[in-house]
Amino acid sequence: MNDLFGGRRPPARGAAPEASYTARDIEVLEGLEPVRRRPGMYIGGTDENALHHLAAEIIDNAMDEAVAGHADRIEVTLEPGNWLTVRDNGRGIPTDPHPKFPKLSALEVIFTTLHSGGKFSGKAYDTSGGLHGVGSSVVNALSERLEVEVARDRTLFTQAYARGKPLGKLKNAGAIHNRRGTTIRFRPDPEIFGKLEFQAARLYRLCRSKAYLYRGVEIRWACDPALATGDTPASATLHFPGGLADFLAAATEGRSQVVPAPYVGEASFPEGAGRCEWAVTWLEQGDGFLSTYANTIPTPQGGTHEAGLRGALVKGLRAYGDMKKEKRAATVTAEDLFGGLAGMLSVFVRDPQFQGQTKEKLTSPEATRLVETALRDHFDHWLAGAPATADNLLAWAIERAEERIRRREQKDTPRKSATRKLRLPGKLADCSRESAEGTELFLVEGDSAGGSAKQARDRETQAVLPLRGKILNVASASADKLRQNQELRDLIEALGCGAGERFDIGKLRYGRIVIMTDADVDGAHIAALLMTFFYKELRELVAQGRVHLAQPPLYRLQHGGKSVYAMNDADRERILKREFKPSQKVEVSRFKGLGEMPPAALKETTMDPKRRTLLKVVLPPEDRAQTAELMEALMGRKPELRFKFIQENAAKLDEAEVDV
Repeated sequence: MNDLFGGRRPPARGAAPEASYTARDIEVLEGLEPVRRRPGMYIGGTDENALHHLAAEIIDNAMDEAVAGHADRIEVTLEPGNWLTVRDNGRGIPTDPHPKFPKLSALEVIFTTLHSGGKFSGKAYDTSGGLHGVGSSVVNALSERLEVEVARDRTLFTQAYARGKPLGKLKNAGAIHNRRGTTIRFRPDPEIFGKLEFQAARLYRLCRSKAYLYRGVEIRWACDPALATGDTPASATLHFPGGLADFLAAATEGRSQVVPAPYVGEASFPEGAGRCEWAVTWLEQGDGFLSTYANTIPTPQGGTHEAGLRGALVKGLRAYGDMKKEKRAATVTAEDLFGGLAGMLSVFVRDPQFQGQTKEKLTSPEATRLVETALRDHFDHWLAGAPATADNLLAWAIERAEERIRRREQKDTPRKSATRKLRLPGKLADCSRESAEGTELFLVEGDSAGGSAKQARDRETQAVLPLRGKILNVASASADKLRQNQELRDLIEALGCGAGERFDIGKLRYGRIVIMTDADVDGAHIAALLMTFFYKELRELVAQGRVHLAQPPLYRLQHGGKSVYAMNDADRERILKREFKPSQKVEVSRFKGLGEMPPAALKETTMDPKRRTLLKVVLPPEDRAQTAELMEALMGRKPELRFKFIQENAAKLDEAEVDV
């Protein structure tokens, strides 16, 4: 019965007696002892990140004074021996007795008592990074020694601590003029952090980011010259009047961008709820980045303010697409728009909520609505005010959306065995050089032209792939038709680099791809279909300048032992007047196709690198929207767009020649 009512059974015979567990075993940790016992609860651990979190806490306190408008200068100095000093010219920590603890100064309460500070009520600071009242006290608890100087009311006050405990009362060090603010100098405790030391480069980056985040502050950085390595200076004055825009310009310097100028702005939230600033651009190539901050605190895991930014940009661009009657804009997602985005978002809000004391993620639910509302209105005006830029951005986003959809469709298709041997198309006459460097793949129309090209080529570096007639127009074909088209499958296998999700430029088997078609209307059409294929499916090859157009001649002019080739009718007339006398009887031969050209002539005029002319196919990033519109008009599903293009451009032709 005793067991049923929570009683204890006597220990089994031979068992060890139970350890006593009484009220004496209940510990009550007072003051800052909990911090020293369990530092991970307050700074996330005892590793290098946690060590630098101490520096961030003190610098953030100085930044709060600056953002509140009470300071405009912060000095950060890293000294030998792992000492860090942070000084501001703000109001100075209050030094008068605390009402709740009359025997202690307010300064001592702040540095020795958890959850103490001036940022709970919102009276002293509208917005701040320190919220829990533990920053200064935690740094003090985990420091071997910490020294505080406060210049306030023309008087200098000092106090020192060791491992969180005061080494004496607050001292009045006498009158002082032309100085105000707080100076904190501390050395992290080796008992907690071992041999870890502050990294000058990391602290310098932190100071620089703070200066970018608040354009009204000047941060003076200094460190011992022995600690300055790489790009970290021994001293620097960090002040950026352009704020986030200055940072973005420096971070994206030398990188090609989709828009000519970044999307930069700031806005206040209604009813004094705070404000936000942003600077955003989009990169043509490579990965972007998005750095977010809340009250100057870095939030590497994003949060609700980032969600507001995403919503504003995606919804705004979709709405612009609807206005332009671009149905494909509805397919654009945040993944498409943010994949190549480079930018910064900084918000200042009252009483922000973070995930954990290390504040890596903002969780304030109202931040999403505030940021999205503020940015959406500005983004709509930005798009409407620069139609060319907006069109380019929309076209770029649609391209990424289409590529994402293609990858998803290809992922759903059963993959062939990865262990199979490389299968090359049967009609491919490959070159003998094993490396791709210096090699070329000629794409020709039909077996006849392929036969001449195979005889004219340099077998070591030039490969030839004959294509049967006109290939599929991929601009108006479905993904299923594209996968089933044998000619395009042969071409992709010959290139070796795959397409879509499996595209790998490192596996490209040739250094250059040359489209070599007849110098007539049909040849131009085939070349246009091939360029459409590369633009839609293998755009990286075009972007890298690997796709070229051969320029075969249309005429051969002969007299005696002299032969000259003409590219077109106008070139033929110029050559007749320039190269031959009027009295000479010149034999003019017109090539109906590359297959009828003697291999020697084809080599001499079109395939020999020393004598030929190639046109490089380029994709100007600034004309992205115009290129996409032109591709859709000429190669898309709507014939009325082609008719409109002909009407608008027919007058530009001096004459139209029709071959019968």
